[in-house]
Amino acid sequence: MKILKIIGGSLLALVVAAGSLAAHEWYAEKPFSFRVFVDRQLVKVAFDSPEMLTSLGFLESLGIKGHNAELDEISTAKTEAMFADFRQFRKTLDRYEGLDEQQQLTREIAIYLADMVTEAEKFRYHTYPVNQLFGVQNGYPSFMEAQHQVHELEDAENYLSRLEAVETKFAQLLDDLRIREDRGIIPPRFVIERVLDEMRGFVKAPVEENILYTSLAKKMDESTAIAPAEAGAMLEKAEARIESHVYPAYQGLISYFANLSDRAGTDHGYWHLPQGEEAYRLALKMFTTTDYSADEIHRLGLAEVERIQGQILEILAQQGMDTSDGFTAAIDELNDRPEFYYEDSDAGRQQILADYQEILDEISAGLDDAFRVRPQAGLEVVRIPEFKEKTAPGAYYQQPALDGSRPGRFFANLYDIEATPKFGMRTLAYHEGIPGHHFQIAIAQELEGMPLLRRMAPFTAYTEGWALYAERVAWELGFQDNPYDNVGRLVAELFRAVRLVVDTGIHQKRWTREQAIEYMLANTGMAESDVTAEIERYIVMPGQATAYKIGMIKILELREQAEQQLGDRFDLRDFHDVVLKNGAVPLDILEKIVNRYIADTLASGSAAA
Repeated sequence: MKILKIIGGSLLALVVAAGSLAAHEWYAEKPFSFRVFVDRQLVKVAFDSPEMLTSLGFLESLGIKGHNAELDEISTAKTEAMFADFRQFRKTLDRYEGLDEQQQLTREIAIYLADMVTEAEKFRYHTYPVNQLFGVQNGYPSFMEAQHQVHELEDAENYLSRLEAVETKFAQLLDDLRIREDRGIIPPRFVIERVLDEMRGFVKAPVEENILYTSLAKKMDESTAIAPAEAGAMLEKAEARIESHVYPAYQGLISYFANLSDRAGTDHGYWHLPQGEEAYRLALKMFTTTDYSADEIHRLGLAEVERIQGQILEILAQQGMDTSDGFTAAIDELNDRPEFYYEDSDAGRQQILADYQEILDEISAGLDDAFRVRPQAGLEVVRIPEFKEKTAPGAYYQQPALDGSRPGRFFANLYDIEATPKFGMRTLAYHEGIPGHHFQIAIAQELEGMPLLRRMAPFTAYTEGWALYAERVAWELGFQDNPYDNVGRLVAELFRAVRLVVDTGIHQKRWTREQAIEYMLANTGMAESDVTAEIERYIVMPGQATAYKIGMIKILELREQAEQQLGDRFDLRDFHDVVLKNGAVPLDILEKIVNRYIADTLASGSAAA
């Protein structure tokens, strides 16, 4: 079975096999096998999360489906137990000795991750778990629609169980929110207004039009194993449970935030929270995997903004545009050209999805000069669900299921047609799909012989840095020869440079939301709807937006270093093998990996991956 090949050598195989050795490896504080110990930590996290198990999609291949009837527990006690488990995991890592080179690298990555989790415990309440971008209120219906598979009657019955379970999950969430409120950690007023609008709209719709109902209906309709009469009975039960369990859970959350609104303010940066400046320093460290200060990142952003804008103006001038009034005027003129936009209709939006797919198919067929390794998983382009696209980002990527039952997905936001100019589509497709997120994440998942940690590590600077770097690789390979497509690439890079400025501006330099919006509007040429959504994203996700440019800069720096030291022995395919075949890693560990590749290549006298 494919899943056993994927998991091969991991703890799951031992558990399935059972026996005294497997029992020891599962329960022992220090298992005999270092690989088992590291894998066990991720398996424990996954097995403790019914929703993660559903998303990974491998237990179903073994005929195990009970987890699909449950939702994750998010109680305070559960969170405390998780932190305690990671503290013990970190202590045990120090007890392993005599590891080979790859095991030592795994240990180094595991230590970094465990230390990061442990350090974050102090600021576990310095987040806004319900906000306009993410949270249970929109994550739950999205999860049910995108992840919960319905192929037979048991799957539909599990779906109904999850419609009931949402009440418990929302009650646990409310307990968590009240702890934050007592500690003075209250989201800004605009966040509360956004989530109230979203949730009120969600419960206002008739049940038959709710995504939880329509998604189940569609899935059962596509199943050949569920008879129409059975599907009708399931839908009647779903309607009753949405009315009796789902909508009341949302009403409870609506009531809480309506009452909280008067206590919310208009200070948007972390600086205004208790220990906010310290929390922001940690956020920057976690997301960039560097020790760069907010001031350093801010200055780097300003310099990059100036450099990239200069390149854009040069290209536009070559195309005959008047750039004498500066960047903002020139980019506004470019954005006003109707030839760069699709028809604002359902047909126009369908054409956008089709064109994205064509762009991805084209580049997928032309990467032999830059890549040896390729993902086996497929990629499809889909629209972000309409109920949440107003406040969703411009696009995002969803990884494929481990067992191959679901391809990777590039979700495109089609809410504002003017937020999708044609000259920016190639770059966005390369970032989210090929050779960006889909390449990196799917390849990592498919690495054979690697611990699960190495295939699923959550290091944002690496993953987002790679995706931004991939945009540039596509240009270097000739896929953006049209000058306007190249402008689109530079505009995307400029966008990430601006993020360095506004994220640090908001959270360290005390910029207001409006000040940040004004700066981003003036320096990106983005649609105002996108700018507003982006700035509001940085407010609720401090530090995350800085990871993209910091990661890209480091990967380019390491590539340049390899080119200079290896000379004619440098092969871009080798470099990409080295970067991709080790999974996501912190940037300082990536530097060690590349340095070792350089040293090995020089020692061997020929380029080698």
